[in-house]
Amino acid sequence: MSVGMVCFVLNDTLLKYVSESMAAPQIIFLRGLLASLGLLVVALAMRQIRRESLHQLSHRWVIIRSLMDGTASLVYLSALFNMPMANANAINMSTPLLIALMAALLLHHRIRPRHWFIMALGFVGVLLVVQPQADGFNAWAWVALAGTLCHALRDLAVGFIPDDVPSSMVTISTATTTTGMAGAWAVFHPWQSVEWSAWWLLTASALCLSLGYFLLVKATRLADMSVIAPFRYTGLFTAVVMGYLVWGDVPNALAWGGMVLLVGAGLLMIGQTTPQSEAKPS
Repeated sequence: MSVGMVCFVLNDTLLKYVSESMAAPQIIFLRGLLASLGLLVVALAMRQIRRESLHQLSHRWVIIRSLMDGTASLVYLSALFNMPMANANAINMSTPLLIALMAALLLHHRIRPRHWFIMALGFVGVLLVVQPQADGFNAWAWVALAGTLCHALRDLAVGFIPDDVPSSMVTISTATTTTGMAGAWAVFHPWQSVEWSAWWLLTASALCLSLGYFLLVKATRLADMSVIAPFRYTGLFTAVVMGYLVWGDVPNALAWGGMVLLVGAGLLMIGQTTPQSEAKPS
């Protein structure tokens, strides 16, 4: 889980760096194309693509999840390209809290008073990171929060996908859908020539993304979620370090306080809702 989260942040870092010389939709499309081809090769090598598996890609909830993931990627990455990495990643760390909130509102799951308090604590942390009154920053922060909400809805959709649908097929569906959506978006933007250095960075980004997905699935199948979920916050530490090393970004005092509240609330929620004896891999 820790290495997987580092891979995701490295993927974000490489994309954000390339975005300084290329439009967002073109970057996401090219990275998605490379990642889709890589995932397809891996699935073929592992002989996980069968006729019945391809038929399962048309399942309604597979399509819904893929569309939600594609929307989340386009929205969140657009925000990431225009704000500090640590802040964007901190906002994205509120996904577990949003999942709990959406489960209560949409699926009518019972939420105890202490869970509401933990979620409120986490969302105070989000506001400290977003900083609604901060000039020139809060607009993209709200976009990042919208992308995080889409991530939460995507994860809720996973629960409706039949168990016999292979994870590799869901991943390939997600990658190709996101690539297609980015390609449609790129039609309305000027296409820029891609230098060899950018191709290498995009290829490395695609490799990090594919490896991150693989490690995430591997982690959830090897251990209880109550054990591995806290290690997802490794990504936040990595984002702070990479943001400082590459762009010199240092979160202000309010943002640091918000990150502490977010991580604390996330860990409390994990401890309250996923005891080891009842944890179920996603």
